[in-house]
Amino acid sequence: MSRSEPIARSGPRPDDAWPLAGMATAWFDTVNGPDDHVIRDRLSAPRPTLCGLPLDRPRVMGIINVTPDSFSDGGDHAVLTAAVARAQQMADGEAHIIDIGGESTRPGAAEVPIEEEIRRTAPVIAAIRAAGVTLPISIDTRKARVAEAALDAGADIVNDVSAFEFDPSLADLCAERDVPVCLMHAKGLPETMQDNPTYEDVVGEVMDHLERRIDVACGRGVKRERIITDPGIGFGKTMEHNLSLLRHLTLLHDLGLPVLLGASRKSFIGKIGNAPQAKDRVGGSLAVALDGAAKGAHIIRVHDTRETTQALALAAAIAEGD
Repeated sequence: MSRSEPIARSGPRPDDAWPLAGMATAWFDTVNGPDDHVIRDRLSAPRPTLCGLPLDRPRVMGIINVTPDSFSDGGDHAVLTAAVARAQQMADGEAHIIDIGGESTRPGAAEVPIEEEIRRTAPVIAAIRAAGVTLPISIDTRKARVAEAALDAGADIVNDVSAFEFDPSLADLCAERDVPVCLMHAKGLPETMQDNPTYEDVVGEVMDHLERRIDVACGRGVKRERIITDPGIGFGKTMEHNLSLLRHLTLLHDLGLPVLLGASRKSFIGKIGNAPQAKDRVGGSLAVALDGAAKGAHIIRVHDTRETTQALALAAAIAEGD
């Protein structure tokens, strides 16, 4: 399938250029592939607001994993009071969205029983709301019953790394509740996804997969304007696969939907940046976040919210020009 890839630019936007996916700080004047006014409109149009947040600039999604075994922060927020305190920090200007996860999907991770995942996540979400935090909350889960409990506790968004493949009934729940949902590309299950993943064309195959999953979601009643896309950095991909997807991130704008980028502290950053320990990958994570923002990523999912928000603010100020 022939697709259109806008070439991202930064700095003050010329009068004869177009905003990139509705972003105020990124634009394009050249398209690789088919190019006409209909395509340019799709590539440039503002994306739907997300829980009241205009997606005209990068929004920071802060990660709170209430798990004992996540690859980077496992155990850091497993106690309810620690998770609430971290959410309050994020709400104090560090992030725009909070993402709560109760099941590690790192390479090799085993599935968590539904009741245990609910026990980990729903009370934390309820406590965050009781503490007065009003930021949109995303529940990072593959399971309908977990998402239902989270939404009942005060969550607003469903973030499914399986794009409704693991539990198709999750699509029905999202349609019934009319909530935003993030559909991510992943090749295989966490237990085995890094066992020699192969592609003939990783960028094309990820795009094909996302298009199919969007069609499935819409067929189950999810409104297209409620869908966010995610290329799934690190999910069934080698370092070269990840880099290729990052180089061609603007291609995702051809889908006409918001783009979420989640690369924070992942292993390819450690390999390139000589940082074996995940918490030592802040600099590399910031580099990827800034590159993604320059390519029109609407949501940047990160562990290091304060540093990322600061870096994005500086990048935006520089891009505005004189």
